[in-house]
Amino acid sequence: MTTQQTSEQYLAATYARFPVAFTRGEGSLLWDDTGKEYIDLGSGIAVNTLGLADAAWAEAVSAQLRALAHTSNLYYTQPQAQLAKVLCECTGMGKVFLSNSGAEANECMIKAARKWSNDRFGEGKRPVLVTLEGSFHGRTYATLAATGQPAMHEGFAPLPTGFRYAKPGDIDDMLAKLGDGCCAIMIELVQGEGGVNVLEQSYVQALAAIAKERDMLLLIDEVQTGNGRTGTLFAFEQYDIVPDMVSTAKGLAGGLPLGATLFGERTAGVLTAGSHGSTFGGNPACCAGALHVLERLDEAMFCEVRAKHEYIRASLEGAPGILGVTGLGLMLGISTARPAKDIVNECLAQGVALLTAKEKVRLLPALNIPMELLEKGLEVLKRAAGA
Repeated sequence: MTTQQTSEQYLAATYARFPVAFTRGEGSLLWDDTGKEYIDLGSGIAVNTLGLADAAWAEAVSAQLRALAHTSNLYYTQPQAQLAKVLCECTGMGKVFLSNSGAEANECMIKAARKWSNDRFGEGKRPVLVTLEGSFHGRTYATLAATGQPAMHEGFAPLPTGFRYAKPGDIDDMLAKLGDGCCAIMIELVQGEGGVNVLEQSYVQALAAIAKERDMLLLIDEVQTGNGRTGTLFAFEQYDIVPDMVSTAKGLAGGLPLGATLFGERTAGVLTAGSHGSTFGGNPACCAGALHVLERLDEAMFCEVRAKHEYIRASLEGAPGILGVTGLGLMLGISTARPAKDIVNECLAQGVALLTAKEKVRLLPALNIPMELLEKGLEVLKRAAGA
């Protein structure tokens, strides 16, 4: 059987997969099992920060695999300790919990917010988190309940309680939804799965002020926006705010599964021995990959990301069939006259791998994608959009 046939027979049918089986990659190029070459403008949904098969990253991970691939979190390991130190020093946060994915990082953030509230106000007194309509925080039960997209809730009732959803950008609606019993506001600064919608700085700063005034927490989901994706290490740096907790994952380890929940001054002591845990979280090899990624994410790289963002906007805005471009850094959503799925399928046939987000074409290339490949990929996209 082919890879596609084997997958369809034995894997749960949870993905609407493209009819392509990739076998290898290098930088921002992919090859399928027929030998066809593709320009990768999706980077595994913002995971392959430095592209595919980056030699220095692979050596850092391989060296750790040869030394110590895994040990229980009942013991200390140098890669995990060093990664936590680097994340705290880079962000000004106080503590880190390491997990395996973005959903787990958000689960930890939700649990910690509830525990902070219970410790401060009494058990069950203020359990509610307010998130935004159109948000996406994960597919585990609590993160699914936190996700402000009713269509994703269908078929999974009853969901965990304690979540309300406010309209993005509408302070009055947020105030109405806060009501009584709220412990935290949880937001994405750019709603990725929701359509690459960027929150206005004034709105986010107003939420930060409300949270402080009401003795609530401000939680920032940077699963997709973190790790240089938006042109700074974390997107919250561009909003002049100080979050109480930040979650991240995707591009953190450059292709390996790793999530992180970062705790600010008010929340650094909330998790104590036995209150949370993970068998694989903070795996030494994954941490080694993340340390290498963070070492490479310097100001020169951030400048490159911002410059590529401007190039993409200048190239696409006003082109035939392109209705608009949203996003920050190399996290972009493109509104098109033709259906986004049709454009993505046509581009795939022409050797360019893209994504969608709601009704938009989504671009999430590796941060170090060569300009030559970016230019070539955008030309294919423009031809498909204008057809």
